[in-house]
Amino acid sequence: MPSRVFPFVVLGGVLLLIAVSSLFMVGETELALRLRFGEIVATGYKPGLHWKIPLVDRVVKFERRVVTQSYPQETFLTNENRGLIVDFYVKWKVKDAANYFRATGGREEIAGERLAEIVKDGIKGVVAQRTLEQIVTAERAAVTGDMFGNASKAAGQELGIDLIDVRVQRIDLPEDVATRVYESMKQNFEKLARSLRGVGERESQRIRAEAERKRAETLAAAARESLEVRGQGDAEAAEIYARVYSRNPEFYAFYRSLQAYKNSLGKEGDVLVVTPDSEFFKYIKSPAPGRR
Repeated sequence: MPSRVFPFVVLGGVLLLIAVSSLFMVGETELALRLRFGEIVATGYKPGLHWKIPLVDRVVKFERRVVTQSYPQETFLTNENRGLIVDFYVKWKVKDAANYFRATGGREEIAGERLAEIVKDGIKGVVAQRTLEQIVTAERAAVTGDMFGNASKAAGQELGIDLIDVRVQRIDLPEDVATRVYESMKQNFEKLARSLRGVGERESQRIRAEAERKRAETLAAAARESLEVRGQGDAEAAEIYARVYSRNPEFYAFYRSLQAYKNSLGKEGDVLVVTPDSEFFKYIKSPAPGRR
């Protein structure tokens, strides 16, 4: 390489190095801010290539996407001064890059710790207002719903964080407390069950008594109606018999005697005591009408 060309090559390389060090890339999932001697000079960069002053400016990038962090085995006290173990998690993302950097130095673990303290203070206030039984029997959303607004506001002002969600994963009790609480709840539920069974038994007896009354009334009405119908039938039958038998009284007497013979004679073990001249044997002695 000619000696007079070499300086231009070196100069080109230096210029290229300066140009490369003057550019920085912001991705779709990133937030960035530019620092100059430790002071924030620019924020709000959109995805793409951007300029900076080499050796003077420094670019700090943060995750734009939602971050999820879990916090297990956190202990809170109820208004009865009883311990309650709560597992919860939070979802958040950076909203104000400058405020976030000033509060946390851009370190996600520090942001998570400070956000956890804000959320725990809110949950502590909610738990302290309720009894252990109210918390255990309530929906989990009730534990976080009351404090979410205040925690979200504090996270935004203090940390530049947008608090998206706070969810309680598990509510548990220390073993000694759990035994007492469950026993107390068991007794309360048994008392409630006895009360409900008593109400049910009284209602059952009332329904049965009402059903028996209606049954008796229905049977009495049916019996009365059947007697009326039977009486009408017997009256009609008697009228028909009287009308028919009046046409031939002798035949009627003969027929009645045959029925009496059928019902009285020929049964094993029966004893019939009558005089020989009794009217009972009238038609046995002489079946002809008018003769003995």
